[in-house]
Amino acid sequence: MKRDTPRQKTRKYELKARAERQDETRQRIVDAAIALHTTIGPARTTVSAVAERAGVQRHTVYSHFPDDRALGLACSGCHIERHPLPDAAAWRTIAEPKARLHRGFEEIYEYYEQNGAGLAPILRDADSDAVIREILDLRFRPVFESMRDALAEPFHARGARRTRLIATLDLFLDLQTWLVLARTATIAEAVEVAVRATCAQTQT
Repeated sequence: MKRDTPRQKTRKYELKARAERQDETRQRIVDAAIALHTTIGPARTTVSAVAERAGVQRHTVYSHFPDDRALGLACSGCHIERHPLPDAAAWRTIAEPKARLHRGFEEIYEYYEQNGAGLAPILRDADSDAVIREILDLRFRPVFESMRDALAEPFHARGARRTRLIATLDLFLDLQTWLVLARTATIAEAVEVAVRATCAQTQT
């Protein structure tokens, strides 16, 4: 087996060290952007602010993330990895409809209690920014549709009943609804409101 020469070993070490520094820099930029996005919102976050917080130059930010979409995708992916959304597949193991609702709303409201304040500025900015909406649709919409469908499934609702059921689930899975409920209700109380309202839509 041919062994590397000392020069080749040095070169490999240098390349590895450089790659690690690049990864560290990239992560500092992502962390800085997440901190800004979850406080002042992505629409008010400038490249200069991200660079300053990350301790790099503006051109370094652009070299890793050429536009807002690239940075937003990196930030949303990192945030979801660190704060995973509830797993709707686990809810499907609960056959009884009301019990499944309790489990689902409890988990999503616990998630919102921990992460909702940081998500609120992002959702606010999505109303006026197409790129932010695109990223939310890509990262979050499929997950929430899966949650909604898992909660609706055991009711076997059809026609107008299903329309009402889906609309009610969309309402109570929405962060803004939780933020309103959280002003005066505990998680348990908010869950009970959501469950009762949802069950009421399945009555004939």
